[in-house]
Amino acid sequence: MNKSTDELLWYTKEASDFNSALPVGNGRMGAMLFGGAAKEIFKLNEDSIYSGGKRNRINPRAYEGMQEIRQLLAEEKIEEAEKIAFQKMQGVPPNARHYMPLGELTMYHGFTGKAREYRRSLDLRDAVARVEFHDDAGVSYLREVFVSYPAQLLVISVKSDTPGKIDFSAALDGRDDYYDDNRPVEKNIILYTGGTGSRDGIFFAAGMMLLAKNGTVETIGNALQVHHADEALLLISMETSFYQGEDYIQKALARFDMKIRGARDISVLAEKLKAQHIEDYQSLYSRVKFSLKDNSGGASALPTDQRITRLKGNADDDKECHKLIHDNQLGVLYFNYGRYLMIAASRPGSQPMNLQGIWNEDMWPAWGCRFTININTEMNYWPVNMTSLSECELPLFTLLERAYKRGLEVAQKMYGCRGYVIHHNLDFWGDAAPQDNWLPGTYWVLGAAWLATHIWEHFEYTQNKDFLKRYYYLMHEACLFFVDFLQPCDLTASDGKPYLVINPSVSPENSYVTKAGQVGAFTEGCEMDNMILTDLFTFVQKSRKILGNEVCDDKGKSYKEADFEAFDYVLKHLKKPELNKDGSLMEWNTEVPEVEPGHRHISHLYGLYPGHSISLEKNPELAEAAKKTLKKRLENGGGHTGWSQAWII
Repeated sequence: MNKSTDELLWYTKEASDFNSALPVGNGRMGAMLFGGAAKEIFKLNEDSIYSGGKRNRINPRAYEGMQEIRQLLAEEKIEEAEKIAFQKMQGVPPNARHYMPLGELTMYHGFTGKAREYRRSLDLRDAVARVEFHDDAGVSYLREVFVSYPAQLLVISVKSDTPGKIDFSAALDGRDDYYDDNRPVEKNIILYTGGTGSRDGIFFAAGMMLLAKNGTVETIGNALQVHHADEALLLISMETSFYQGEDYIQKALARFDMKIRGARDISVLAEKLKAQHIEDYQSLYSRVKFSLKDNSGGASALPTDQRITRLKGNADDDKECHKLIHDNQLGVLYFNYGRYLMIAASRPGSQPMNLQGIWNEDMWPAWGCRFTININTEMNYWPVNMTSLSECELPLFTLLERAYKRGLEVAQKMYGCRGYVIHHNLDFWGDAAPQDNWLPGTYWVLGAAWLATHIWEHFEYTQNKDFLKRYYYLMHEACLFFVDFLQPCDLTASDGKPYLVINPSVSPENSYVTKAGQVGAFTEGCEMDNMILTDLFTFVQKSRKILGNEVCDDKGKSYKEADFEAFDYVLKHLKKPELNKDGSLMEWNTEVPEVEPGHRHISHLYGLYPGHSISLEKNPELAEAAKKTLKKRLENGGGHTGWSQAWII
């Protein structure tokens, strides 16, 4: 197969687990395929399937608790302050809704003997996954899989080079307490339905249609079966009550429209669906071309997993373990794969990428597979504009608007503040109350502020003034919250007036040693606070210069001049970066011993990236301090998670 080695993932064996399966998606719908020859498994997802509906989790004693905490922090009683937070500020209940899988598709294929010359691949140029092999009788088989954005269908095409050799069964299934029904509704259609149980939860329907060229198609129980066909086409639709209301079942079946139902030649239908899918996908993917010289010495022709293993070197051989291994094109492949995943997991009209994109096999996934917004969600979207995929970021702003409505209430009831606030985590509903009961992460109040900076970044790349006008209020209202929430501290600015700090604050998700020798997370301000707010308030100033009198709230009403005066004051009284005695950047507003010097978060380097406070040109002394900070983190074991390695890079 003559495919570009920097645009193709390929393997010579089936996936052994979920993490090594191949992802396909169209933003809203996703599947992980394992590539089994005799038994193929697809883990299926739809991005609006969460564990329940909206809830009010605001702790009614939060405002009271905040006042007590501020007093205790002023008295340097950190441990007592943190106990109050667990009692009076955590959400009730502590956890927001979590993401869940739709179900599983299993296909059993019949062929002679074993699969020979097996190959499993994902072509990044056309977003089509393929499984190819031949059997003991020399019959060749090809399975092609993609999720079409135009058709909103998961498409599985099965072909053979010998007439009458396509035989398989296909069944959709889920957890017993999760799905309602799974049965034939027509001679070649299975309807699979379910939901999250609560009255205001999410209900879903998946339709599965099987078409065949020659041969026979029948339903047996909850499975579709094809016998002795020349070619087969399996189509999966997914709809939910969130997108379609009470019509979600009818809409799922309506995806199999008359053009599909009345197709006279499924070969023509399959090619038409694929061509439509490729044209849509390539309109995004083909905008960027990145290449490097192939310096792998022929290794770029190896299967992807072997190339990765080779790049690690041979640790068992002392002479070889330090040998420099080259494979530039593996880096290019990684770059292209990142753009592919962006297109597959975030499209206009879908939800934004969660902790696992859209691909999740667990009913209770790690961290709820929500939107963790003290780094992970933002990091998902760092490449989106610079790789010319700006429209793939639009779902992020849709979620922020949903969270804004919840965040207004949280800001007022928890903190007595105007504007809106979001903590370190969001669910599908935009639940803005504190998530979990883990002190170094739960009580962080900068979620809205960080997400809102993406509005300006998006504008800088697109120069779309209508976009800026449309979403400006989300930056403005985030600033309003901090005008009310920020507190004066003992440190003073150049005009002799006190710096303003977030109180209580945490540096995600780190801890320090208090003066009493205890482990503490709560503090009166930290460097990440100062840098995020510097960016946010600066972006509002810049937006006002561009929009002039068009800076309006979500109802089109112009903002007051007093707001901008307050914003200017805040910006002038945010604490500037300082250095520790060792020359590294100070993480908290005073120098304190770190509990974990190699902590996975490097939050205090926000200003270096993705922020704009530190650069080699603007302030080389701070750039040098950032370098020392990175070195210290790495020397103490930092960079031990994938996402933190990406941030360090």
